[in-house]
Amino acid sequence: MNTEAPFIRAIKVEDNEQIAKVIRAVLIEFGVPKVGTAYEDKALENLYNAYREENTIYYVIEHQGKVIGGAGIAPLANYEGPVCEFQKMYFLPEARGLGLGSKLIEKCLLKARSFGFEHCYLETLPYMEAARALYKKNGFVSLNKPLGDTGHYSCNMWMLKEL
Repeated sequence: MNTEAPFIRAIKVEDNEQIAKVIRAVLIEFGVPKVGTAYEDKALENLYNAYREENTIYYVIEHQGKVIGGAGIAPLANYEGPVCEFQKMYFLPEARGLGLGSKLIEKCLLKARSFGFEHCYLETLPYMEAARALYKKNGFVSLNKPLGDTGHYSCNMWMLKEL
């Protein structure tokens, strides 16, 4: 019996197909609109390349050779200042409830600080209640309006954390 624990690592090119499937599966599970969200992001087909830009990183959670979740950070699009965006955190059901969300957030925020960012922004949806509770537990506070312009116009809840 393989009892290997899930672990967090930087994305590899061979993860592209798996992580795209994970993200789309979770979005469908939660009934998220396919337009104005990560579902239609062109970068989703090649996250490895998308996160090779300066001051970006994407991590996946691997368990027994399978990608079961991930999240990343990148500079906030269309915004001036030292603010990054916490992006594309999605977990398959088997990755939930294991404390991996907080570990992944912490890893991403440590990297964001090392890149020189002073704040971390994210966008989410009202019915992603568990995710919002996790963000709040990890120090994110709600905003009344969005920052920058990510193109995710269907995401109508915004949060920010000082790094």
